[in-house]
Amino acid sequence: MNQNTNKTIQIVIIDDDQSILEALTEMLELEKFQVNVFKQASKALAFLTTNSPVVVLSDVKMPQMNGLELLQHIQKLDGDIPILLMSGHGDIPMAIEAMKEGAYDFLEKPLDPEKLICQLQRAIEKRRLVLENRDLKEDLAQHAELENFIIGESAAIKAIRQQIPALAQANVDTIIYGETGCGKDVVARALHEFSLRQKQRFIAINCGGMSESLIESELFGHEAGSFTGANKRHIGKIEAANGGTLFLDEIETMPLSAQIKLLRVLQDRTIERVGSTMPIAIDITVIAASKDDLAQLSEDGSFRKDLFYRLNVASLTIPPLKERPEDVLPLFYYYIAQAAQRFNRPPPELTSGYVNYLLQHSWPGNVRELKNAADRFVLGISEASLETIKQNDIGRYEERMEQFERQLLIEGLRATQGQLNEAAELLDLSRKTLYRKMKKYQLDKQTFR
Repeated sequence: MNQNTNKTIQIVIIDDDQSILEALTEMLELEKFQVNVFKQASKALAFLTTNSPVVVLSDVKMPQMNGLELLQHIQKLDGDIPILLMSGHGDIPMAIEAMKEGAYDFLEKPLDPEKLICQLQRAIEKRRLVLENRDLKEDLAQHAELENFIIGESAAIKAIRQQIPALAQANVDTIIYGETGCGKDVVARALHEFSLRQKQRFIAINCGGMSESLIESELFGHEAGSFTGANKRHIGKIEAANGGTLFLDEIETMPLSAQIKLLRVLQDRTIERVGSTMPIAIDITVIAASKDDLAQLSEDGSFRKDLFYRLNVASLTIPPLKERPEDVLPLFYYYIAQAAQRFNRPPPELTSGYVNYLLQHSWPGNVRELKNAADRFVLGISEASLETIKQNDIGRYEERMEQFERQLLIEGLRATQGQLNEAAELLDLSRKTLYRKMKKYQLDKQTFR
């Protein structure tokens, strides 16, 4: 996520005359501008990047690269950076050419301080608006990506989607709580993918069921000859994740001896391979997942309290699927589409009886169980018996109709990205009727934008 709009916009001054640089710097800093100066246009150009929070004030007559050439280079880099050119030669044709090329303004030396300050303030405001709009578009795009990553309509899932960007950008160690199969690995992957570490490695290790000696070797690596069978050096998961994210699933099962070593890693950001005393610096974000309450386990003595406090910079909790029935159908549709593509089959049509079966099932295996059910449904080997579906088909008519109506509204709002006029037309409803039904089913148009 771009954070440029949170920064003060600088005035980048370029002039080969040192006395002019000093005079402009003194004047503008007295007016509370933040100034950065360069005697060569090429060095200023190297300083600039796309989205730089800057306004450029440059002389025209300079050796090697003049102001008009600099203007062309900056236009290619970021066409929205305001560039004010100044010249002491009163060259009107040059001024016209500069404005045609996209200069924000052309100022004649000696500069009029009041006019200069006024134009710089206007240019700063223009640059700020451009960067704010870019950030807004990026946030909206990221929100749309997150909706495809973390699927669901429940309040809990919406809250998680809101928290992920901030946590991901902060790169803080995080604990994810949730029952088996509820999608802790998906949330961990989202924290990585929406972070500044997204281009680095995401390394996952399941701590459950590993012996004490094996998990230490897997996490920290070992040197050749450090124990029987260690024929060559082995790079551990922590070292492999350097620069990226380490995901420790089922951390509540980690042996206490490994917990001690992990705590040292988190405190010092260094590791030592088994059989070595040479510290290796590492830079990672650690995401831990647990189905049990680590705070309670630390009180009981089965999990180190100091490690819990070190990991617990932030935490997210994913409720079981039975507590968020609103997520069942969106997830099932998503997994049906995936399964149909994977098995190269057309997705079967959902009957009202099968929808009722999905909504009434308690899903003890959570999202993992639901995904498997979608696979079996596409393959035509669903576990729901015909008798169950028939019983659901003759269930309460009003309840079934409400479920279908709510889902129909959700699909209409999603298809039109929350635009009520378009949604009403698509669903063949008046806007007033659509608004009343949205209120009835507690649907918020902002959710779909």
